[in-house]
Amino acid sequence: MFRKVLIANRGEIAVRILRACRELDIPAVAVYSDADREGAHVAMADEAYRIGPAPAPQSYLNADRIFEVARDAGCDAVHPGYGFFAENAAFARRCAAEGLTFIGPSPHAIERMGGKLAARQAAQAAKMPIVPGSLEPVTSAAEAQKLAKKFGFPIALKAAAGGGGKGLKVAHDASEVEQALALAAKEGVTYFSDATVYVERYLSRPKHVEVQVLGDKHGSVVHLGERECSLQRRHQKLVEETPAGIGERVRHKLHAAAVRLAQSIGYDSAGTIECLVEGDEFYFLEMNTRIQVEHTVTEATWGVDLVKAQIRIAAGEQLWLSQEALSPRGHAIECRINAEAPADGFRPSAGRITKYAAPAGPGVRVDGAAYAGWVMPQEYDSLLAKLVAWGEDREDARRRMLRALGEFAVEGVDTTIPLFRALLADPLFVRGHYATPDLESFVRERFPKKGSPPSSTAEPREAPRTVVVEVNEKRFEVRVYGLAGDAVTLDPPASTRGRSAKFRAPKKVAIDGRSVPAPMHGIVAEMRVWPGDVVRDGQVVAIIEAMKMMNEVVAHQSGTVMSVDAKVGDTVESGAPLVTLM
Repeated sequence: MFRKVLIANRGEIAVRILRACRELDIPAVAVYSDADREGAHVAMADEAYRIGPAPAPQSYLNADRIFEVARDAGCDAVHPGYGFFAENAAFARRCAAEGLTFIGPSPHAIERMGGKLAARQAAQAAKMPIVPGSLEPVTSAAEAQKLAKKFGFPIALKAAAGGGGKGLKVAHDASEVEQALALAAKEGVTYFSDATVYVERYLSRPKHVEVQVLGDKHGSVVHLGERECSLQRRHQKLVEETPAGIGERVRHKLHAAAVRLAQSIGYDSAGTIECLVEGDEFYFLEMNTRIQVEHTVTEATWGVDLVKAQIRIAAGEQLWLSQEALSPRGHAIECRINAEAPADGFRPSAGRITKYAAPAGPGVRVDGAAYAGWVMPQEYDSLLAKLVAWGEDREDARRRMLRALGEFAVEGVDTTIPLFRALLADPLFVRGHYATPDLESFVRERFPKKGSPPSSTAEPREAPRTVVVEVNEKRFEVRVYGLAGDAVTLDPPASTRGRSAKFRAPKKVAIDGRSVPAPMHGIVAEMRVWPGDVVRDGQVVAIIEAMKMMNEVVAHQSGTVMSVDAKVGDTVESGAPLVTLM
């Protein structure tokens, strides 16, 4: 087994890996950026090292600094978690050159499945059906239009190196192709340093189903069932469950095809093969050559610790599980507790958490790294915690999840908790017959966006505070808005006790009805208009990057651009004017 493991990641996945290392009696080293100095993973680690400023390219994506820490700390292995260097073959090769074991698949497997075009070719060679589309890059809108005529609208334009919904744009007709292609390429460059894009036929109402596989370095591969991930926003998952709501015939065929594909590439770690399912037909979508965010529901039903399995396989152990001995039990559901406002287009909501109380009890698991007093950074993704509920059957798991959601209390930032409370009680989820477009339709109906942008006299929306009062000796909790201007003293976590923590309301930005405001704090990634341009109501005028998401900013009325009030690369506050119309 390893002498010491460096965890090249942050947040809840770093905490998850730390716990696995502790159970295997392996010392673990954390790394952190300036924004994560007070992070839970830093406090929990046996050792922790600063690696740079908050922006990921200067810290978590700074390979030189990570390897310097590994050498100084005496590590002999690196676990990348997910994101950052998790699916980077060059990083895995450099680990070997530095005398470190990369806890993940071989560089060959990463390369074979890391690019979506190469992965589609590998799936086709393994006789696994693929979504109809191109097997070569698309370099122009005209070429994409030609393919659209062949496959039919709508089409998906996808970054070949993309993942997690990033770099995926849909064109429903010819007028949307050029913009979708440009945005998919831009996200490919921003997140994966690769502008390569290809085209697939966009299936309008599929189920998104993925198979968990586990392979060793000795040629053995097993599957641990499938997960359904069809409830998504912006093609990014929010709710996952296992087993999936598919027929037994397609389930068995899907498992067999996934194992066949993993064996064909010599896969040697935990990995996920993602597919789209329509009726009794399924199509290969992509393979994630890493641990998945939603690995938790598989662990709950199959009884296998997938992170410890990754570590043991990387250390050279033969697979200790046979397919015949593996058997699932019950049903599990995961809800991703994100710092986002569903009623405001899933606007990211970074800031200080003033209250954090996680649920517990039978069948409930919370994987997180948040606590009261911690500041949710805007530089990284919006995931606060993963809430998992297990039950003897789906209905038992659903009711348990509703109970857990009712216990989960987070204040100071907006979260997806209210959305999940409504969703899991709705017939859409109760029946289980949902597909990939259904969550966004549900949000539009149940969480309509608030009206037009605020006027210069309007107060910006602030997170409420909960005040406990007693009336006639009965206890009530009252949510009060508008108190954030006063300082709120917090009880800091044990790791920072002795230091005071204060929260003050963010600086308010005054705008008028002619301005198109930034809907969130973020970085201007693209401006789409210039002074003198005529814009229509609903037209995209800018792109803002916030918490690892590209967010389109649209005009709230028609008019002529009088001034452009921000430039690419600017950091803007929520409500700051981007464009002024006349």
